[in-house]
Parts: sequence; C-alpha cells; structure tokens
Amino acid sequence: MEDQQQTFCQTLLLSPEAQVEFGVQQEISRLTNENLDFKELVEKLEKNERKLKKQLKIYMKKVQDLEAAQALAQSDRRHHELTRQVTVQRKEKDFQGMLEYHKEDEALLIRNLVTDLKPQMLSGTVPCLPAYILYMCIRHADYTNDDLKVHSLLSSTINGIKKVLKKHNDDFEMTSFWLSNTCRFLHCLKQYSGDEGFMTQNTAKQNEHCLKNFDLTEYRQVLSDLSIQIYQQLIKIAEGLLQPMIVSAMLENESIQGLSGVRPTGYRKRSSSMVDGENSYCLEAIVRQMNSFHTVLCDQGLDPEIILQVFKQLFYMINAVTLNNLLLRKDACSWSTGMQLRYNISQLEEWLRGKNLHQSGAVQTMEPLIQAAQLLQLKKKTHEDAEAICSLCTSLSTQQIVKILNLYTPLNEFEERVTVSFIRTIQAQLQERNDPQQLLLDSKHVFPVLFPYNPSALTMDSIHIPACLNLEFLNEV
Repeated sequence: MEDQQQTFCQTLLLSPEAQVEFGVQQEISRLTNENLDFKELVEKLEKNERKLKKQLKIYMKKVQDLEAAQALAQSDRRHHELTRQVTVQRKEKDFQGMLEYHKEDEALLIRNLVTDLKPQMLSGTVPCLPAYILYMCIRHADYTNDDLKVHSLLSSTINGIKKVLKKHNDDFEMTSFWLSNTCRFLHCLKQYSGDEGFMTQNTAKQNEHCLKNFDLTEYRQVLSDLSIQIYQQLIKIAEGLLQPMIVSAMLENESIQGLSGVRPTGYRKRSSSMVDGENSYCLEAIVRQMNSFHTVLCDQGLDPEIILQVFKQLFYMINAVTLNNLLLRKDACSWSTGMQLRYNISQLEEWLRGKNLHQSGAVQTMEPLIQAAQLLQLKKKTHEDAEAICSLCTSLSTQQIVKILNLYTPLNEFEERVTVSFIRTIQAQLQERNDPQQLLLDSKHVFPVLFPYNPSALTMDSIHIPACLNLEFLNEV
C-alpha cells in the first residue's frame, strides 16, 4: 500500500504527457503479467487434460473388459440352460498392422522399447519383436504422410541403440539382442519398402503393408553400417571370453588320459581333473562357452547366415592363438602335443557338425593348426619324409614349418632331434613358394561380414505386443 501511495505521489509530480506515458506502461505491464498467468494456467489445464484422457482410455478399456467378462459369464449361463448347443461366432476387428503414437510419447516409446529394455523380458515371444513394433510405428507415420515423425523416430531409434551398446559394451547377450533386432529392422525396411525387387518375394498380404509415401534407402544404409559395428562389438566380446581358455585347453590340458607320460621333460603338465582352475581350462570349457554363444544367438533370432560367420571368426581366433603359441614354445613342439591337438580339433569339428555349423568354413580356418599337428607326428629323417611334409603342409608358410622343426623336442634320449640337413632339404623344396615373411598369424584379423537379405514370413497384423513392454500409449490401427 505504501509503494502504491509513493508511486501515486511521484506520478502527480510528472508532467501530463509523462503521466499518460507512465500510465500506459503500467497498463502494459499489468496485461503482460496477466497473460503470463493465463498461459501458465492453460498449460496446466492442457497437461491435466492429456492425463485425464489417458486415464479415461485405461478405464474405458477396463470397462470393456468387464463388460466382455460379464457377457461371457451370461453366455455361459445361457449355454447351460439351452437344450441344444449353439455356437456363436464373433467377428474380429481387422487390424492393418500399424501402431499410432503421439509425438510427445516418442521419448517414452524409445525408453520402453530400446534403452531400458532387457532381453529377458521378451523370452518366449516373437524373436526381434522390438524391430517389428518400430516398423509398425514407421508405417503409421508413413500412412499419415508425416515425414518429420518418420525422421525423428528413426534418428531416436538409432541413437538409442548406440547408447545401449555403449553402456553394455561387454555384455554378449545384450549386444547379440540388438544385432538381431537391428538386422530385422533393416530387413523390414527392405521387405516393405515398395521396391519391386523385394515385393516379388512377399505375399499379397505383406505387399499391402509396404510404405506408401517415403523412400528410406539412406536410413537402410545407416542401419547396415550400424549392424556391422554391432557385429564387430559382438566378436570382440566373444573373443575376450574365449581367449584366456585357448592355450590351456588346446596345448596344456590332458584331454587324452595317460598322454602326459610320453611328453618331453620340462613340459608344463595339467591334470585332467583341473577343469576350470584359476589359470587352467580344458577343452570342455571352450565347448561350454561355444554352446552358450550358440544358444543366445539362436534364441534371439539372429539370421543363420550371420551365426555361421560368427563361429567362423571364433574358430579362426582359436587357430591363430594356438598356432602362435606353438611357434613360440619349444616345450610344446613334440609328438604328444601333435596327438593332443589332433584330438582337440576333432572334438571341435564334431561340435560344429552337431550344431549344423560345418558349412560355416570354420574347419577351413583351422587348417594351419591341423597341419601343424600332423607335422609334429610325421617322420623327419629321409628325403621322402621331406617330400611328404612339403606336400602336406600347404597352409603353413616355409618360415612356420622350419620354426616348428627347429623347436621340435624329442620325447626321450632314444629319439633324435630334427637334423640341420633335413631342415635345409625342406627349405630347398619350398624355395619356390612365395610365402609371407611374417611368422605369426594375425589373431585380430576379422573376416568381412555379409548381411544377406532375409525377409520374414510374418505379416504386421499378426504381431501382438505383450503387456510386459508397457506400451499402452500405442493405438493399434
């Protein structure tokens, strides 16, 4: 009140023109404050309206479910009263295989479907379900011709996947899950792109679900690049889990009982009872880890062609690490080691056949190690022996063959070392080879990965969203 009186007194001291200007300013200030108050009130009312609409939708659904349950109960009562059985067929609603969401719910969609989603939540559901749901959302945005919505959803999805992979950069299951879903999302964008080359492989119903307004070729390339990055991360994680086991399981552990009695003096023996000690692993540990990888990849719906490439890469790593250690350890180059290697390799080949992975090319990546094992067991005395070695060891370089022969350790005093003259004979016979000078294999080498097109037999209107995903804000169209 005192401020108002003071302001009034000051106003009386002003000239008439200044009084008018001051009054206008005061009125503008008052109106501005009122407008801000009204704007804040409107925002609160709009927010409350959206909240009430969502609650109304939930309650309407509960009422419909209750009415349906009551109708079913009443129908059951009537059924018992009837003297003859009457079958009532209910006409189901024909869904178009699209999902509608409001733009303000996009962050919630990405959070529930990508960043916060755990693979275990979808156990027993359709493999790659998040990819199908995302495509159904893209279809509705395409149906409404909303290019901003399409762009925003695709960008948010890609960024969300990258965020998950960065957070779980050592989690094989999570990485496999998003490799499967990214590949499936890419397949969906191809299968339903409307391109004639893809439409010929679809059913008539599937072609009805193709995009109508947008060409997403550039996004398909981005998803393809992202798939390659995820694949490389998956291989890195798998190799990190396998590598500590390889030398112990392949070279040191005694998987053939009694073989330690014929090993050369000084060899670091490993008891067969030490399955998973701190620094000791047997072949069974590698097989168990391979089984775990295979189960996860299959359960999450990864394309069979990619699974073959994964195990080809892992078997190459086993070959490279084992051979490199053999080339650097004199105590490992003996007849008994050759016997042990041949047995271990045969067990891995048997595992591949049991999992129907023998067509992956994994066995071919093991050929240098197979030949090294045979070299350790061949005779190494006569000119004929040298010819046999040269004809057999085609996957080993001259430098690797000579290195193994130099390191070869006799089992006892009755067995002779490989003579210098025999090694020179080998070198003379192999001098025409144009072998690389590098002795060790590159254990970090990665084969080029291919993602062949793999369309789904499902139609978009057959996909059902489980309640565990908590996507009630989506409207099925």
